[in-house]
Amino acid sequence: MRILITGGYGFVGGRVAQHLQQLGHQIFLGSRQARLPPNWLPQAEVLQTDWSNDRILEQACDGVDVLIHAAGMNAHDCGADPVAALEFNGLATSRLVDVASRVGVQRFIYLSTAHVYANPLIGHISEDVCPRNMHPYASSHLAGENALLSAAQYGKIKGIVLRLSNVFGAPAHKDVNCWTLLVNELCRQAVTAGRLTLRSSGLQRRDFVGMQETCRAVSHVLGLSEEQVGDGIFNVGGAWAPRVIDMTELIQARCLAVLGSTPEIMRAKSSGAEVTHELDFQIDRLLASGFDRSANINTAAEIDATLLFCREFFGNKR
Repeated sequence: MRILITGGYGFVGGRVAQHLQQLGHQIFLGSRQARLPPNWLPQAEVLQTDWSNDRILEQACDGVDVLIHAAGMNAHDCGADPVAALEFNGLATSRLVDVASRVGVQRFIYLSTAHVYANPLIGHISEDVCPRNMHPYASSHLAGENALLSAAQYGKIKGIVLRLSNVFGAPAHKDVNCWTLLVNELCRQAVTAGRLTLRSSGLQRRDFVGMQETCRAVSHVLGLSEEQVGDGIFNVGGAWAPRVIDMTELIQARCLAVLGSTPEIMRAKSSGAEVTHELDFQIDRLLASGFDRSANINTAAEIDATLLFCREFFGNKR
């Protein structure tokens, strides 16, 4: 397949691009600037994506079989500028859906976020739960989702929304800004500071999904039939929601195995009233479509790869 990935230089987009190229697909990386193919994926072709210019977007989408939309503003930037968040995650996505529909792109996969449901995520969360998070990061992504699902409902394009939980893992290249993500941040701390510092007590639960598992989920939905796609919305998570402190202790253990050291864990004290809420981020719909979790890379291996990446690129910072 000829696959265009917007945000292909980013955290999720870059790794998805590498994964799909290894499976034999022809990969095009969307970029706002004209560039040469990156050294971490030299076989790819770079296509310019100017979000305000339909003609340039049409040129990028022309002849593409599948468009994977991984470009978007992060949560911090969305909170700082809600208008820009809606303009990009919402309106720019809507414009891209319209262009892709007009030039004949067969399938549009939108990488959204599990945080559309609520903040914090607690309880049992399936795709049938009504999204209620009003943070600009969530509401702007939901606007983008609705633009795609509306076009799909009217038969303009085949659309799939993947609501990703807390993705972690090594990026495709060192210039990716992915070090505010909890697991990635802790791995970098282990290498650069020799300690693991939490800004909370660590008693809250989060669903974590490794990057390799995420890439496999994306490649899986490429070939789903219309019946398997259903309403087009799939949760993508690790089916595992440890407490933050549990994940931190696992990273600490992997540091000993990979780096030969055991960094100290530092965290805020818990108040006596703090409660650890249960979290069940359900991926039953993805599994029912034929996705096989038995082939996924395990959490420890994903952490190990991230620690090794940090040692290679940040090891002299300490």
